[in-house]
Amino acid sequence: MRNSGISIKNPPDNLSRVTFYIDATPIGQVNTPPFSLQFNTGSYSLGAHTLTAIGYTTSEAELTSNTIQVQFVPASASTQFILKIVLPIFGLIVIILGVFVAIPLVTGKGKLINLPLGAPRNYGVGGGAICPKCARPFPLRLWWINVGFSKIDRCPFCGKWSLVHRASPEELQKAEQAELSQAQSGSAVAGESEEDRLKKDLDESRYQNP
Repeated sequence: MRNSGISIKNPPDNLSRVTFYIDATPIGQVNTPPFSLQFNTGSYSLGAHTLTAIGYTTSEAELTSNTIQVQFVPASASTQFILKIVLPIFGLIVIILGVFVAIPLVTGKGKLINLPLGAPRNYGVGGGAICPKCARPFPLRLWWINVGFSKIDRCPFCGKWSLVHRASPEELQKAEQAELSQAQSGSAVAGESEEDRLKKDLDESRYQNP
């Protein structure tokens, strides 16, 4: 049920009592100011109804209020609306999001980018982020999972999932320069295992069996 109220605005000083009506049926009488009455719309059918009031002065003069047309929506109707309309729409949104998340997880599994350290890259309109695992900058995907001002994304270089944020152009340039310094010094990339490094060395050497 939904609580609603009806009241008399600016009643005359000699008003002594008021009877309130819904669809010409009395719902209660108030004998003291401020001449207001609470009722439950859930007790009435869904749709249009009329609200009126008849007041009586101390000299028993009868005063009739204006008629007000209102629409009642019982709580049961609201629940049915949610079940029939809102929940299916919400379910469809969840399914669509699930598809957009599942496809990259399946198709992109194990596929990493073998880009040399310090190599220039295009971050696109989505901007770039810096992987907290290997410290390498990579382009952000616009449609990926947002968590506030951050995204849950997978680094295309080390393959690790992390919570990252969009980095500024200066931060991305600094990360690229750090990559170049690592390449020149021959030091390992942060977060890179020995197996990953050996695999990368083999790829870069383009070794082939005779």
